[in-house]
Amino acid sequence: MDRRPSALSPDARAQALTGLADPHVEELDVLVVGGGVVGAGVALDAVTRGLSTGLLEQRDLASGTSSRSSKLIHGGLRYLEMLDFGLVREALQERGLLLTRLAPHLVRPVPFLYPLTHRGWERPYVGSGLLLYDAMARFGPAEPGLPRHRHLSRKAVARIAPDFAPESIAGAIRYYDCQVDDARLVLTLARTAASHGARIATRVKVVGFLREGERVVGVRARDLEEGRDVEIRARVVVNAAGVWTDEIQEMVGGRGALHVRASKGIHLVVPRDRIRSEAGFIVRTETSVLFVIPWGRHWILGTTDTPWALDRAHPAASRADIDYVLDHVNAILREPLDHDDVEGVYAGLRPLLSGESEPTSRISREHTVVTPVPGLVMIAGGKLTTYRVMARDAVDAAAHSLSTTGAGVRPSITHRVPLLGADGFETRTNQRVRLSRRSGLHVARIDHLLGRYGDLIDELLALVERRPELAAPLEGAEDYLAAEVVYAVTHEGARHLDDVLTRRARISIETFDRGVRAAPVAAALMGAELGWDDARVADEVDHYLRRVEAERRSQTMPTDQEADEARVKAPDIV
Repeated sequence: MDRRPSALSPDARAQALTGLADPHVEELDVLVVGGGVVGAGVALDAVTRGLSTGLLEQRDLASGTSSRSSKLIHGGLRYLEMLDFGLVREALQERGLLLTRLAPHLVRPVPFLYPLTHRGWERPYVGSGLLLYDAMARFGPAEPGLPRHRHLSRKAVARIAPDFAPESIAGAIRYYDCQVDDARLVLTLARTAASHGARIATRVKVVGFLREGERVVGVRARDLEEGRDVEIRARVVVNAAGVWTDEIQEMVGGRGALHVRASKGIHLVVPRDRIRSEAGFIVRTETSVLFVIPWGRHWILGTTDTPWALDRAHPAASRADIDYVLDHVNAILREPLDHDDVEGVYAGLRPLLSGESEPTSRISREHTVVTPVPGLVMIAGGKLTTYRVMARDAVDAAAHSLSTTGAGVRPSITHRVPLLGADGFETRTNQRVRLSRRSGLHVARIDHLLGRYGDLIDELLALVERRPELAAPLEGAEDYLAAEVVYAVTHEGARHLDDVLTRRARISIETFDRGVRAAPVAAALMGAELGWDDARVADEVDHYLRRVEAERRSQTMPTDQEADEARVKAPDIV
């Protein structure tokens, strides 16, 4: 298949939707419903097997669970303790692939300290688990790419993490995992799929299925931007809708073996200077573990794990959630954090396969693929790290339907398909000083761009060269360039101000004002590219400010019910 431009521009969206809905165009092999990490992964897996592929997302890419995770690519130590060895081994192998081969520009190593609070038994117990963790990572298709774990005394911990309360620990074990900007991973998967020929259309909601007898042969969908209905035919539809899986099953008469339970996880973001430490760390809780994760000039603290049966589009963090995270982190800090230290808060929903009577914190993260009716494949469960395996299994299931009507479908090759930005990343990193001199940007700024775009930095720098005014930092969010806002529209599918401030960049959680100062400037830059008039720019800013206010109010509420009622008062912009 010919390589196509990867830019998810406004024109590309329009062309993709026109092509998907055109009855004269050849019927799709695979249509994916859902633009999270699994859906984008399915689109890439299918198109690189030679299948004609489309993807529909009712909001923005990664607008749900896939932009609200702990942003870790990891095996999962708690699953090791639960004796889920298969899931841990699989996840560690995927971690190695992402770090060394598929997305080295997006995935990076992070050191963690596992504090030891009991003398005697705990060090050999935890140490043996981490020894097994490291060993599992070394048996797979890629090098683990990370140092082995190391035992530390209390004095060594004090040098690495001066803000640990010394009386709370007897030492620690340092080990390594990886982190990723989850939303950028999804976006890059979608762009990579588009570059191989997949048609990607966001802001398109599936409202029903096309049927021929029992068989699903496509979907009815509504273009939420233009307000028009379309029909899109496909030989197989793959549902990767996460926490909306049950709703999709209802569209086919409630038939299906999957029942998904939503579990809420919240995270706090605080400035890096609030905790002096060269490494992240783990804190044990009554039901799970809590991570303190380095995130640029910030820390991410989380997560919780509680059932959620309220609004799935905008899960809300309550004051009780925030207090829970702060209380557990403060238990091992010299200087406690309080609410005034919190820059940002975000809440997401994990789509867990239900059926067990155990609480959500104990439900397995393994995934399941079913075909409830001919022509429809559904996948649910899993975790961010193993998205590629989930995608492969979903397309394998789709292949059974496809192979009955023609030649067999080729096996998955995504374990050796680098994502966009990866191929020249190492070279561009070696050229960072030269890129700095040529562009006039500081080397630290070049490093920032390399970690977000990889070798696609060339496109950013070309934009800056054509329009030098875009080299300026974005007012109110100086970690980002004005050029990144424009690029988000022209190449990354951003359609609304929310898309840029919460997902293309992380301004909504990385600034104390939650992006309020940056909003008018970013909206004006977007409006110039999307043809917005002054009224539309003002609408976008007003919607964003209402959203921030609703989120802030929800985070003062004592219960989930009250937090949800406050948050839903600022619905999505239409």
